[in-house]
Parts: sequence; C-alpha cells; structure tokens
Amino acid sequence: MLDRLKGLEVLSKVARLGSLSAAARTMGLSQTMVTKHLAALEARLGARLFHRTTRRLSITEAGRSYLDTAERILAELEAADAAIAAERIAPHGLLRLNVPVVFGTHQIAHLLPEFARLHPQVGIELGMNDRRVDLAEEGWDLAIRIGHLADSSLIARRLAPCRMVLCAAPSYLAARGTPRTIAELAGHNCLGYTLAQAGAERWLFGRKAEISVPITGDLRANNGDALCVAAIGGQGLIYQPTFIVADDLRAGRLTALAMDQPTSELLAVYAVYLPDRHPSAKVRAFIDFIAAKFAPEPPWDRGILQGTHGVSEAAC
Repeated sequence: MLDRLKGLEVLSKVARLGSLSAAARTMGLSQTMVTKHLAALEARLGARLFHRTTRRLSITEAGRSYLDTAERILAELEAADAAIAAERIAPHGLLRLNVPVVFGTHQIAHLLPEFARLHPQVGIELGMNDRRVDLAEEGWDLAIRIGHLADSSLIARRLAPCRMVLCAAPSYLAARGTPRTIAELAGHNCLGYTLAQAGAERWLFGRKAEISVPITGDLRANNGDALCVAAIGGQGLIYQPTFIVADDLRAGRLTALAMDQPTSELLAVYAVYLPDRHPSAKVRAFIDFIAAKFAPEPPWDRGILQGTHGVSEAAC
C-alpha cells in the first residue's frame, strides 16, 4: 500500500515542475514510482488529477483544487516538524512537574527561581502530592520519585541517594533516655509514617532492609514535616529522610542516633519521564539542572553525616 503523504508530495512536485521525470529526479524516485503514486491518488479520489499526453502534462480543475489542500497539509506538517525540532534544541514552553509534597517544599521550590533565570522561555506548573501520578494519563512531563521504582516503561534518572536517620529532640532524650540498640526501640514512643514502605508500625534496618523492627507510638501521620514538628516538640523518636530533618539536625533541634544496626541502603531520588528517544529540551534542561544541584552529594546531607554511622541510604 502506497504512502498517502508521499502521494501528496508527489502531486505537489509534479504540479510545480510540470514533469513526471523532473519530479522523480528531485525526489529520488523512479518515474514508475511517481506514476504509481499519482495513479493511487486518482483511484482513491475517483477523479483525474492531470491530463497526460506524449508531449505535455497539465493539471485538471479537480487536481488544482486538491493541490491547494495538499500543499496546505504539507506546509502545516513541515511547520509542526520545525516546531518539535526547535523544542528539542531550545528549552521553552510549559513544564508540568510533579513532586512529593515534603521533598518539593524543602528541596525543589527554592531552586525554581534560578532555573527560571537560566531558562526564561520555560514556565513551570508545579504539582505536589504523595500519590503516584500517571504521567501519560494526567499530562505530567516529569516527576520526582523517591524510593522503590515499580517496573514500568518510564525512563528514570537517579538524582541523589535517599538516606534515613533516626532522631529525637534533646528534651525527649533527656526525659526518656537514648536508645542504643534496635531492641531498645520497643521501650520508646516511635512516631510512624503511614506512607512508608513497611507501613507505620515497622522500621527497616540492615544494609538490605532485612531487619524489620516493630514500633509503637501515640502518633502516626502521612506527612514527614508533621512528624518532624512533633519530634522537635519532644513527643518521640522519628525515622525520616535526611532531606526533611537536615536543618533541624544542624540547628540542634534534633539529635541523630547511632544504633547497633545501620539503616538500609537500597533506594534513591529519581527523575522519571515518559519513554522518548529524544525527550523535549525543557525536560532535559530541568533534569540536568537538578542533577547538577544534587551532585556530588545532595546539599541536605552536607555536614550532617560525619560521626553519624547510623545514617545511610534507605527506603523512604
């Protein structure tokens, strides 16, 4: 079956050059193939597009009418191709970015003004939620995901490690004592995160998250910031990513605890986008920008890991 678009290109070339052989040479086709394309068009339309004699070729009234439409379609297609090519070269347009709430608030939002200065033709729509969005169905260009990536057709780029730390306020430790082993956690008020990989009633330790520790406490929440505020107030222990608690550790509002077992070393922060051999320039520009900001060590981890051997990459 002959390509309909190629047939339109043949029609345009023949009409413009007034010759089957000239059109064939220009398009790199045989004259026989040019003739076949025209014959297929005429058969489909049920109308003659050219008057042919041994000496001359002239377009019919039906051919001229159809040619106007064909050339408009070809021009629009060429413009669309050019627009897509330009988009892949120069970042521009609206970038729809989805990120987890706390990570977006702590680690992404403050970087957006700099990105806007670097790429003034790119606008950003920032969506923040902890639900695993469907990029294709909901129209997101890019998402930041933390933790385990389910098997999918999405393309993923690792941006940074996701490290966990067990910590509490100095006031809590003064009142309740400082646990040194995971077994001692049973005697402490442990504040659970309901969206964690293991749920709100277990914390995972060990390099491969092979040690599951049951916990109990008087607060569970689906937001890491809320748990952090409660811990600073002296309510209990929290087991949270360093990107949430780093500032409070530096300021002394929280104290990191080193246990007899390390936190797990499995997961990371990723940028994910729909499969495309050539992702748009705006997507590439944002991923490269964020990756540079998080390398070689993410800014939230700088200066807080020394002497805290209980802090390592973990499920978060």
